[in-house]
Amino acid sequence: MRFWATLGATLGAALLCATQGAAFCGFYVARADGSLYNEASTVVFARDGRTSTITMSSDYRGPASEFALIVPAPVVLQQDQVHTVDAATVAHLDAYTAPRLVEYFDWDPCGDPGGIGAEVLEAPVTVIEPAGPRQPTARDLGVRVEAQFAVDAYDIVILSAEESDGLVTWLRQEGYQIPDGAEGVLDDYINMGMKFFVARVNLERHSASATQELAPLQISFESRDFMLPLQLGKINSAGVQDMIMLFLSREGRVGVENYRNVWLPTDYEVPVFVEQVFGQFYRDMFAHTIAPESVVTEYAWDMAWCDPCAADPLTAVELTSLGATWVRDGVAPEAFVTRMHVQYAADTFTSDLMFRVTPDRANFQGRYVMNHPFEGDVSCEAGRDYVAEVRARIRKEASTVIGLTGWSEQSVLRNIAATVPARYR
Repeated sequence: MRFWATLGATLGAALLCATQGAAFCGFYVARADGSLYNEASTVVFARDGRTSTITMSSDYRGPASEFALIVPAPVVLQQDQVHTVDAATVAHLDAYTAPRLVEYFDWDPCGDPGGIGAEVLEAPVTVIEPAGPRQPTARDLGVRVEAQFAVDAYDIVILSAEESDGLVTWLRQEGYQIPDGAEGVLDDYINMGMKFFVARVNLERHSASATQELAPLQISFESRDFMLPLQLGKINSAGVQDMIMLFLSREGRVGVENYRNVWLPTDYEVPVFVEQVFGQFYRDMFAHTIAPESVVTEYAWDMAWCDPCAADPLTAVELTSLGATWVRDGVAPEAFVTRMHVQYAADTFTSDLMFRVTPDRANFQGRYVMNHPFEGDVSCEAGRDYVAEVRARIRKEASTVIGLTGWSEQSVLRNIAATVPARYR
């Protein structure tokens, strides 16, 4: 698992403790959501003027005693700026914006062309005991505890530091496992004037809670900068990580300023067997077609409606809980949602991500279409023409999926043969 820490410590749990796991009418079939990525993290970022509200969603499945998080933040956060959010709300927004597979069924070429139809498919933190000579205090180490409070099952500490060696020493004294190499990255954030939001689970309160799942943490603050630091989360990265970023704004689409912002390949017709392997198709397509160090827009849409819908639009209550405070109950949601996806490793994205809100409200979605051939009698003259057209269409679909994924022609044709009636092959 990774608990994604925006404003700096991407995958903060990986930093601090050992963890376990890491546009027209159609019918929604499946979606490529955050769960498809083995090292994926999800953050929801509501931005209105200079106000940022960041919700950090967790898929952590290890013992609560092993969970901890550090997040660089531009201000000293107070208790009323830190909340928890229902995990289902974050999952709902992820589902709503996910790239989707839709399907159509060809009508009878020998009968009335009005009968189109469809099926809707659907390592633990070790507490270091004092021993031997006196441990240096926070003041000795140049660390200041700016605030300390509890939020639901979490104990929160807000720190400032004069230099990274002292901060790392203090954190280790407090029982946090800090990987080698953290000092240099922490120094960069200290020099930027960042504070450090540190959270871990209070086991007594957690055991008394109704659910044993860790609720997503949310922080709100005012800042001129609209940014998402990445560097802390890359310190002990074992390879490529995926990040899903979901933005809510009242004006329009969010774009990245300091890296290439590209659009997800979309609106391609693909063979019907893709339904059975959509997750693998999407991952391979992303890896095969997206240039390195690109931030990919997967979805941009007005929250008031969707077509086709991968999930119902979020309610005003849900949007408000995620920081879209300009939305009010009883009023049509005026929130524009942008979904971005980035893959990064230790040697990529050496600068933190900088964003801007744009006035662009054009709708965009990652969408892939399956067309099911008619399976009934096609012995009429129009049916013979239809068979020829479908054969040509299937050849084109095969070529498309090969080009998008890099899959071998042999494997694609074998899968088509297993899923398409013989007369169309």
